[in-house]
Amino acid sequence: MISLQPTTLETARKLGLNEEEYNHIKKILGRIPNFTELSIYSVMWSEHCSYKNSIYWLKQLPRDSAQMLAKAGEENAGLVDIGDNLACCFKIESHNHPSAIEPYQGAATGVGGINRDIFTMGARPVFQLNSLRFGNLNLERTRWLLKGVVKGIGDYGNAFGVPTVGGEVFFDDCYNTNPLINAFSAGIVEIGKTASAIATGEGNPVFIIGSSTGKDGIHGATFASEEISDKSGEKLPSVQVGDPFQEKLLLEASLEAIENGLVVGMQDMGAAGITCSTSEMSAKGEHGMIIWLDKVPLRQENMEPWEILLSESQERMLVIGRKGEEQKLNAIFDKWDLNCVQIGIITKTQRLEYFWNGEKVGDIPAESLVLGGGAPVYQREYKKPAYYEKIGLFNLSAILMPQNLKEVALFLSCHCNLVSRKWVYRQYDAMVGAANMNSNEPSDAAVVRVLGTDKALAASLDCNARYVFADPEIGAEVAVAEAARNVICSGGTPLAITNCLNFGNPYNPEVFWQFKGTIQGMKKACLKFNTPVTGGNVSFYNQSSDDGPVYPTPVIGMLGLLNDKNNRMTLQFRKPGDIIYLVGKSRNDISSSEYLYSYHKVKYSPVPYFDLDEEYTLHQFLITVIQKSFSENGKTARLVSSVHDVSDGGLWICLLESAMAGNLGFSIFTDATIRKDAFLFGESQSRVLVSLAPECEKDWLSFAKIHGMSIYKLGEITSGDILVDNEKWGRVDEFAEKNENTLEREINRN
Repeated sequence: MISLQPTTLETARKLGLNEEEYNHIKKILGRIPNFTELSIYSVMWSEHCSYKNSIYWLKQLPRDSAQMLAKAGEENAGLVDIGDNLACCFKIESHNHPSAIEPYQGAATGVGGINRDIFTMGARPVFQLNSLRFGNLNLERTRWLLKGVVKGIGDYGNAFGVPTVGGEVFFDDCYNTNPLINAFSAGIVEIGKTASAIATGEGNPVFIIGSSTGKDGIHGATFASEEISDKSGEKLPSVQVGDPFQEKLLLEASLEAIENGLVVGMQDMGAAGITCSTSEMSAKGEHGMIIWLDKVPLRQENMEPWEILLSESQERMLVIGRKGEEQKLNAIFDKWDLNCVQIGIITKTQRLEYFWNGEKVGDIPAESLVLGGGAPVYQREYKKPAYYEKIGLFNLSAILMPQNLKEVALFLSCHCNLVSRKWVYRQYDAMVGAANMNSNEPSDAAVVRVLGTDKALAASLDCNARYVFADPEIGAEVAVAEAARNVICSGGTPLAITNCLNFGNPYNPEVFWQFKGTIQGMKKACLKFNTPVTGGNVSFYNQSSDDGPVYPTPVIGMLGLLNDKNNRMTLQFRKPGDIIYLVGKSRNDISSSEYLYSYHKVKYSPVPYFDLDEEYTLHQFLITVIQKSFSENGKTARLVSSVHDVSDGGLWICLLESAMAGNLGFSIFTDATIRKDAFLFGESQSRVLVSLAPECEKDWLSFAKIHGMSIYKLGEITSGDILVDNEKWGRVDEFAEKNENTLEREINRN
C-alpha cells in the first residue's frame, strides 16, 4: 500500500505543473499522486528534463552518418568513430541559471557534470572547451560574474586534470542578468568498451556511487525552467556544490569497473538526481526498479524522501551491477575510497517503486516520466518579432564612412569582444595530459593529439548571437559554417556537432519563432556539411523582466579529425616578405558587424552576407590546399604557410591576430571597388586569410584558378610595421599591448 499525502491542483501549480498535466498524472496513476510522486513528475516534466517545448523540432535535425556510433538521445553523449578502433565521445551543456546566482559553483559544477556525461560512457575525458557570455563590462555585477565563472571553471578543471584548450567569451547588454555558461567535454574510448545508460536484468543490483547526498540542488531542474528574477537569490539551495578531487576518484573507479565488465548500465546523477537516473535507465531498458531511499548515504540529517530523490548533489552515479558480483564492484570503489551502496534491485515491472523504511512512498510507470515516453510534447505558437521592422529599415548608404579609419581600427582592436582572452585562458591548465597542440602556435580550432596514434582531434565552439537575432535561420547556418570553417582552417575534417541552444521563454511566440528558425538553419547547414547532430542541450527561460530575453544563442560544438596530426595548420604569419591573400569575395556589407553595432551604435541590421553553397565550395578548396605541398630545387614545403578564418571584427581583426601571433606586421591594399570600411571591418562570410612564400605564388594562383576560387592579393608580411594603402597605422607591438591587456584592465578596474 502506498503512503498517501494528498495533493491538489494548487500544489501542482506551485511545483510548475499546469492543470492539464496534473489531470494527466492522475489518469496515469489511476489515483491522486502523493507529494513525492508529484515532485517527481514536476522535475521530470520540467523543460530542463523533458524538452517538452523543443523535442518536436529537435527531432528534425539530422542524426546519422557513417561515423556515428551513438545517435542523439541514445546515450548521455554523442559517440563518433575516429578510426584505429577508437571513438570520440563529446557533448556540450549549459549551466546558466546556477551561474547567474552563484557563479563560482555554478560554473564549476557545469564542468563536473559534462565530464561525468563523458566518463559514464566509458570514455576518458581528454579536453574541455567553454562558451561564455556576459553583460556590459562597465557593470560591477558583470565583472563579479566573470571572475567567479572563470575561477570556477579553472579550479574544477585544473584539479580534475583535464585541459581546457579553447572556447569563446562575448559581452552584450542582453546578458546583463542572465549570463550563458556552456561547457563542452570530449573523451576517447575503444570501440566496444563503452557503457550504456540502461537498466536490464531482473534481480541485478542498483548502486549509488560516489558522494553522499545532501539538500543542494533540490529542484534545480525546475529552477532551470524559469526566468531569472529578483527572487532568484532565494533559490541558492538549487545551486550544487562540486568537489573535483572526488570526481577524479569517481572517474578512475568508474572506468575500472567498466573495464572489468562489472557494469550493466551507468548514468550520471545530473538534473533531478536519483529521480532522473532511475527513470531514464528503467525506461530505456524496459525494466523497473525497487529503490530503498533509506539506504542512500546522506550528509544531512532529517532529509525527506522527496528531497533525497530530487537532490542534485554532485559527483554521484547510478550503477546497475551484475547479480552475484556485488563484492567485486564494492572492492573497486572501496579501493578508491568512494561510497558504493546497493539501494535497490531491477524488476520486470517497468515501474519505479520507492521505499522509505519499509513504507512505499512512490509507485510510477518509468516510461510515463521520460522524454520519448509519456512526458508531454507541445508545439508552441510562434510569430515573427516586431523588431524585424527595424531591421528592414536598415540603409547602408545612410552610414557615413569615418574619415579616420585608423581610429576605427584602434577602437576595434581594444573592444572587449575582439581583444585577447589571455586573462581568461591563463587561469586554465591547457597542458595537463601533454596533448594540446595549440599552446605555442595557435590554430582557429583547438587541436589535441590522440595519444598512441598519428591522429588529432580538432574542436571549435562558435555562435555569433547577433547574426541569429538578425535572422535565426541564416544566423544558425553561419554558426555551423564558422565552426566547420575553424576546424578546416586548422587542418581537420568536420565530423559532427553537439549544440547548446540558449533562448528566452518558449511561451513567448517571438522567442519560439527564433528557436524554430534556428533549428531549420542548423538542419540545412548540417546536411550540407555532413555533420550530424549528436545531442546537446536546450536552455530556455534565459531572460529577466529588466533585460528581456537574451539574444538567441545556439552555440555549435564542432568535432573534426586530423588523420595525420602533422597536417595541422596554424594562423600566425611566418616571415617577412611572405604574401598575403584573401580567399572568398568581399562585399559592401557591414551588417551586424561589431563595427556597425559598437562604433556606429546601430543595433538593428540584417545578417551579414552568407551563401551555403559558396561556403561549402570554400571548405572543399581549403581541405585540399592545406594538405598540398610545393617542391622546388629538391625541397618540399607546404603550399600555404598560414590560414585564418575571417569572422568577428572582419578582415582587420583577422590580419591583426595573425600578425600578433607571429610578432610580425603587414602591408596591405584595400579593394577600391568596395567601401573601405566594409572591406576592412565588414563581416560578410566565407572568407579566409592565407599567407604563402613568394616562391609558392605561381602554384597557388594555378591551384586557385583550377578550383574556381575568388582570391584577392592583399599585400605582404612586414617585420613589424602595419600599413594600409601605404599609410602607416603603427607597429604590431603597439596594437598587441592594447589587445592583450585591455580585458584584464577592464575586469580589475574599481
